[in-house]
Amino acid sequence: MQAEIHPTYYADAVVSCACGAEYHVGSTRQEAKVAICAQCHPFFTGKQKFVDTEGRVDRFRRRYNLESQEGEE
Repeated sequence: MQAEIHPTYYADAVVSCACGAEYHVGSTRQEAKVAICAQCHPFFTGKQKFVDTEGRVDRFRRRYNLESQEGEE
């Protein structure tokens, strides 16, 4: 390996989540912030969160005042 070309390694770097959880990991950055982690992700918690219950097509039609074209054929 060449000397002095590698970034500084921090053995006790802190990763902070938006939910308040903190993890201590090894990284080349001293601290990092993430939006979602294993404590708040729906896959790991078993709680499903629906952000958008409305379909994209319905929302598009409503936004541009379009009629449904199901019976026009």
